[in-house]
Amino acid sequence: MKHDFEYMNYSSSDRLAMLENRAAELERRLAESAPDRAVPDYPAEEFGMTEFPMFDPPADEMFDQAPEHVPGYRGSSGHRGYARHDGTDSYPDAGVGGPDGPDDRTEVLINRGRRNAKRGLRRWRSHWRGIMIGLAVVFAGATLLANLPGGGASWPASVAGVKSDIAIACQNPNVVSEPSQLNFACAKDTRQILWVFALLTSGNQPGYTDPANGRKGLVPITPAQGGDIAWSLNLHHPYDPANPIDSLQVAARAINNIIGGATLTGNNGSPVVQPGLESKPSNCLRYTGSSALVTRQGFPARCATPMTSTEGEAALVSDVFKQWMVGAPAQTAIQAGVLFVNADNPGDSHVQAILNSLPSTAA
Repeated sequence: MKHDFEYMNYSSSDRLAMLENRAAELERRLAESAPDRAVPDYPAEEFGMTEFPMFDPPADEMFDQAPEHVPGYRGSSGHRGYARHDGTDSYPDAGVGGPDGPDDRTEVLINRGRRNAKRGLRRWRSHWRGIMIGLAVVFAGATLLANLPGGGASWPASVAGVKSDIAIACQNPNVVSEPSQLNFACAKDTRQILWVFALLTSGNQPGYTDPANGRKGLVPITPAQGGDIAWSLNLHHPYDPANPIDSLQVAARAINNIIGGATLTGNNGSPVVQPGLESKPSNCLRYTGSSALVTRQGFPARCATPMTSTEGEAALVSDVFKQWMVGAPAQTAIQAGVLFVNADNPGDSHVQAILNSLPSTAA
């Protein structure tokens, strides 16, 4: 024998209509069996209570136990009563408090039950805007902190010591190039080139010696070159490459000569002009955006337009490093430019990548 089962699916509106019909039928039966409503046979005011219209409860056999979500329920005993002004409950023997009529009770049963079913969801919906605003504020704050200059990062501790040495070394007026008087290496806004070079080449160690080529000093240079430059700086003799002040002054004068060129006296007593990086129109175009030059008899040519962009400064520093450390990897020269333009932003992701790649001597 074959049995076919029919599965009924009711929508929310159909189930609500069925519930309303059943509640209405229940109210009709209650109205037929219950006497007319009455008022309490004692004045509620004498007991500090609020008076509500009363009706006799249905017979006990109609309900096994009053559900707690039904309005007016006061416990498992099934009794209903007055709500006292002092917040306590009273359970008089005569009658129970309730809505004004069957239609009111039906509406309370249906609507309050439906509200309770969705109370949790509505509570979240009522606060969703505040929650979203709070999350947006937290996210914006985190983003702001992550993008603040430095982002909590810092340069190696040894950089601070080199900066103090630079402040002393740059007091020597002879660090400028001759005769153009260019002073990129010790200018207030660009002197970080000295500690950047020291960080990349010696790890900020004044007594550093490169075993491959004999270069010595905080900013390594060959002893012969250091001695020649020290003479033009009117330094004490002999020049001591292990002295950080000596090393930085020699480096500053050499860097300025590389950029601005120099005019020297030849063996025959005639001036010999040695061009610098700014003596080439193509370089000036990269550094300043203009290839125009300023020329003067007996002086190296120089860029007619000043540098105003970080890109131009980074290109210049990279080119200086190439001439300072002949044969060094091109990538290291690029790193010098990146560190230079981010001197105030050690938290930059590129800076951090460079610092993490440096040998332990730079820590």
